[in-house]
Amino acid sequence: MPDLPPIREVIHKHGLAASKALGQNFLLDEQLLARIAALPGDLAGQQVLEVGPGPGGLTRALLRAGAKVTAIEMDRRCLPALAELAVSFPGQLTVIEGDALKLDHGALMHGTPFHVLSNLPYNVGTALFVRWLGGEAWPPQWLSLTLMFQREVAERIVASPGSSAYGRLAVLAQWRAEARLAMKVHRSAFTPPPKVMSAIVHVTPSAMPAGISARTLERLTEAAFGQRRKMLRQSLKGVPGALEALAALGIDETRRAETVSVAEFVSVARALDRRASR
Repeated sequence: MPDLPPIREVIHKHGLAASKALGQNFLLDEQLLARIAALPGDLAGQQVLEVGPGPGGLTRALLRAGAKVTAIEMDRRCLPALAELAVSFPGQLTVIEGDALKLDHGALMHGTPFHVLSNLPYNVGTALFVRWLGGEAWPPQWLSLTLMFQREVAERIVASPGSSAYGRLAVLAQWRAEARLAMKVHRSAFTPPPKVMSAIVHVTPSAMPAGISARTLERLTEAAFGQRRKMLRQSLKGVPGALEALAALGIDETRRAETVSVAEFVSVARALDRRASR
């Protein structure tokens, strides 16, 4: 293993004050970073996508684990520090300058399966997560997602029906994947410390239910949770066939979306797709 300077020294050397506009909060504790890198299991020889590596704290932990990392960074100030890291781990690190929201991740990974590990910038985390979970193609090209979020967002992803955190994000994360809260991270672990606590969510794909399109489920949950305080008969009245599907499935239309299980949403979406195909 190459002898690397402490991350704090790298930040000081390259003048990498965290940018609030870019949602940056850097992790410096290398033991913590090694624990995060270990969450998906053995990464030796595995392809890993990292978004927003910053000064390269998590990146170096992934490289030490033997991963082949493709890192997307839009902050040009961080590129020299990442270039130094690439020299220390020949052939293991590829750095792409750009906006992760605008890039084709599958193409960047050359069509090979990959893991995603990232201390996501708070301002793009949810958008990227929904994108990785979306689409009709399943199983996805990614093998697992290990992602840092604000703890409130993480709790929404793993929430159960009936809880105040349960919503569209939970359904999208759980209907064809397994999501768990893998680790809580105190705000003091970051530089600068964010105003909120953080947590890491680990997601792995599971079997996709038959007879249902992702777009239908997305449209259904968007309507249901867009007016979450209203009864289903009100929130879903604009979705053709939804109220008829509720009746056919024996789901009380006076219920609110937060009480409807993932399996029930899947059943309604399947009924809508069956109706549309007639």
